[in-house]
Amino acid sequence: MTSYALVLWLYRGSGSALSTALLRICSYAPYVLMSIFAGALSDKWNKKRTMLTCDLLAAMTTAAAFLLIKTGQLCPWHLYLINAVNGLMNTVQQPAAEVASTQLIPRQHYQKTGGLRSFSQSANTILTPVFATVLYIFGGIGAVIITDLLTFGAAFSTLLFFINIPEPERAEDKQQSVLRSAGEGLRWLRSNPLIMKLIFFLAGINLIASAYTASLPALIIPKAENGESILGAVNACAGIASLIGSIIASALPVPKSRVRLICLSLFFSMSTENFLLALWDSPVIWCIGAVCGWLFIPVMGTQLDVIFRSTIPAEMQGRVYSCRNTLQFFTIPIGGLFGGAFIDKAAEPFMAEQPSGSLLTVLFGEGKGSGAALLLGILGIAGTAVCIVFTLLLRRHIQQEKLNNI
Repeated sequence: MTSYALVLWLYRGSGSALSTALLRICSYAPYVLMSIFAGALSDKWNKKRTMLTCDLLAAMTTAAAFLLIKTGQLCPWHLYLINAVNGLMNTVQQPAAEVASTQLIPRQHYQKTGGLRSFSQSANTILTPVFATVLYIFGGIGAVIITDLLTFGAAFSTLLFFINIPEPERAEDKQQSVLRSAGEGLRWLRSNPLIMKLIFFLAGINLIASAYTASLPALIIPKAENGESILGAVNACAGIASLIGSIIASALPVPKSRVRLICLSLFFSMSTENFLLALWDSPVIWCIGAVCGWLFIPVMGTQLDVIFRSTIPAEMQGRVYSCRNTLQFFTIPIGGLFGGAFIDKAAEPFMAEQPSGSLLTVLFGEGKGSGAALLLGILGIAGTAVCIVFTLLLRRHIQQEKLNNI
């Protein structure tokens, strides 16, 4: 909720899509720079202690933001630094959490538990904009942060006192260097072309999705009356769609081709949401677009999770997941930077110069927000093209899955 409220606070103060995009860029930059090494360390360290330490340090940065607000000293650069530290903690914590999940979940339940994990994440997606917006409007950003710290305390205590995480067996020497361990993760990926293709497919999708994330506040807040509330409603609809998608993912029988289902899910998302957001100035249509964009994402994520957990050896998952993070998520800061800069420096000035009644103003509207709509239209075309290209590249693997019935 704090991250969501900070976007509202920063955009309302600056009016810049780039300034809010930089929050996301700072969060994901550590994934690009440190993930490979973090995974090697994660495979060496105790998983539970790693998760607890990282979450505690992240909570301390949230507390620091609260103190800065109370003293009236909070500046945008403070937020960028806080997000960078949080991103670094998540870089180390995430591979430890993935390995912990593999150790706790029986293999035959990967798909069902993957769907339930998506259900949990979707519930957060629904509740976050609703609670954050209400708290922000009536209590300011300080109320949002206090609530976040209280929920952190509940989560931290649950992991500390009630969850036992067994450590995977490690055949290699624990004293092996971090560089050598990271290299093993990369070598494993190079020897598994299906996993590599899926990672680069998701990297392309993340490039488009991060530009979309930078565009959404810049589209809705200036175009809609009570823009913050409408933005919260659109995000809540995305969460509801994800929640329904999570139930579908948990109930689905084992598909003949998990890869084909991944491709179809992403194609539906990319070919609908961006166009509905770009071409209409209606909050109802925006909400429908959010539903279309997120309904089958949990289905995609669950199938991808099963493929990864079933293929990657447990003792190497920290290293491989971290290499995956670097390769799959390096496009997120790039897309966020491009999206914010393109809207502020190119799309909005370009649309402001278009005469009323021209084709572009008819399609994407007039005034502030029309540049974000233009970018979303471009992203719709690009996302559809990426899905088509990778579906063709993965065609051999889809046929092999059908033959093997895996």
